[in-house]
Amino acid sequence: MDKPITRVQHGFTDYSYIPLVSSAPHLVGFSENKTATTLCYVLSSSILASSLVTRAEWGIFKVMPYKAHLVFDTLGGLTALTAPWLFGFAKDRKARNTFIAAGIFGLMAGLLSKPEEMPKYA
Repeated sequence: MDKPITRVQHGFTDYSYIPLVSSAPHLVGFSENKTATTLCYVLSSSILASSLVTRAEWGIFKVMPYKAHLVFDTLGGLTALTAPWLFGFAKDRKARNTFIAAGIFGLMAGLLSKPEEMPKYA
């Protein structure tokens, strides 16, 4: 990718990621795996919370610097990538692959976005 993701594109990806990850256990078919299902809800809620408080066009409360949001996304991506092994559901192919995909997506959003700070909001 030769151009970094803009802040507006990043906001769109965040607000698209949230419902997809929260509904993944039912969409993909691993809702009987309580650990993976709970982690999907935790991951999507944390992205929602950070999106709502980020100083960006799409943030509502504009408290957290955009650069901190990118770090948070990157850490969330790393957490999702390692969750199947850390939380013991790596043998559940559907859950594991979903978390790998969510982790890659989170890493891409965090690492490929422009880190410039947003202008001051009133």
